[in-house]
Amino acid sequence: MYHSHFGLNQSPFSITPNPAFFYSGSKRGDILDALIYAVTHGEGIIKVTGEVGSGKTMLCRMLEGLMPAHVEVIYLVNPTLSREEVVFTIAGELSIPTEGKRPDEVIRLLHQDLITKHINGKQVVLLVEEAQAMPLDTLEEIRLFSNLETAHHKLLQIVLFGQPELDENLNLPSMRQLKERITHSFLVPPMPPALIPEFLMFRMRAAGYHGPNVFSKAAIKRLAKVSEGIVRRINILADKALLAAFADNTHAVEAKHINAAIRDSEFSSKKPDIAYQPISLAILSMLLLSGLAYWAHWSWKTNNANKVAELNAPATITATAATKKNAGINTTPVALTATQTNTVKNEQDPVSTSSPRSEKLIEPVNSVSTAPPATENTSVLQLRVAQSKKWLAETPDHFYTIQLSLVDNSDASKLEALLKQYAGQFGIDNIYLYPTKLANQARYGIVYNSFNKRENAWQKRKELEETTAIRAQLRTIEGLKSEMERSQSADLW
Repeated sequence: MYHSHFGLNQSPFSITPNPAFFYSGSKRGDILDALIYAVTHGEGIIKVTGEVGSGKTMLCRMLEGLMPAHVEVIYLVNPTLSREEVVFTIAGELSIPTEGKRPDEVIRLLHQDLITKHINGKQVVLLVEEAQAMPLDTLEEIRLFSNLETAHHKLLQIVLFGQPELDENLNLPSMRQLKERITHSFLVPPMPPALIPEFLMFRMRAAGYHGPNVFSKAAIKRLAKVSEGIVRRINILADKALLAAFADNTHAVEAKHINAAIRDSEFSSKKPDIAYQPISLAILSMLLLSGLAYWAHWSWKTNNANKVAELNAPATITATAATKKNAGINTTPVALTATQTNTVKNEQDPVSTSSPRSEKLIEPVNSVSTAPPATENTSVLQLRVAQSKKWLAETPDHFYTIQLSLVDNSDASKLEALLKQYAGQFGIDNIYLYPTKLANQARYGIVYNSFNKRENAWQKRKELEETTAIRAQLRTIEGLKSEMERSQSADLW
């Protein structure tokens, strides 16, 4: 919307990892160089940790793109795999046939394939994102894969990308063997305030901007304080601030525009101390004025057309109106009445409480249900799929969720029964689905609720494990979307 206003050819602050927007400052370039060196020299297991939104995924994409031609990169799409499933998944990524094979047989085939690649001068690197969500048993299996080696080289190089909880898992006594195998550990730091002006202009230039700095010192100071140096937050706030400046018809982004962006952002924990100026109101006002002008023109044309029709066929119109009146037909539009009723209900009770065990853990993004009305032929699965699409689309990427299980989607009866079980335990409005693939097998991941803070999700996960037999895993919404994209499973909805 604001591209032409600022002379841009694309969005400068998109949160989708784009190598063209990789900023090498704040140690990120140094970390990338070290990763490339460690991988190409077979330096054991490598670990990269950082807060949500710090830039780990961008580093992962850059690492893949800069690998030499002889290095084959494979991904572990779903970190919540079991110990056996991860063996078949890695083999599937290398196109090794696994049908009818036992796990030990698959490992032998995998070893032979890696040796063959090594003889032919090839190298394989496994990139694992959201490694903090990996079960401990699966992490141990990953360690065993690092034993596949020749006298001088590792046959499978492993890079773990994860949030700080990965370090917590590795510090457990049962994980000390894996921890000792990690030869390089990198921490992606927050962006220091002094580098944020440079970062902002770097992204603007990469998007085609040629003018002077659009962000004032006061705007940058405010942005640095609220974002806490988290790159994704910086991008989100900068993007919305540009939109606010566009709505003000100015080319200078001031502190008031940053404050408007803060008010409009889900991660904001503190409200700015100035008048409320949300971006949404500015955009809504512009759209409302345009809509009113169009409606006035359309009403004028419709009224004139109706008057002509009345002159041409008065008897027919009068008879029709009289028939409706005598029959007692209510001519009030049904859609309007339903909308008014729903509006009153939602204002009084913004969170669905259809289940007595539903919990309001955060202010949810998708608090108003838009699922299709249930009928006798509508299954729980169909209803949750409809709700889950909306939930995934509207929940911010930096939010967390708790993965409960992974189910083969070809067994509809089992999936339906599991959904009903979880509905009884946690309330159906807290349960969502997402499609994925494991070793080319279509699956559904079942997740519980969404949380805007990691500590809340982490605490809830512990509570679930203490009160149920479920071995739940922490996931980010961004991770779910990335998994769907890489496994090309969106068509499974």
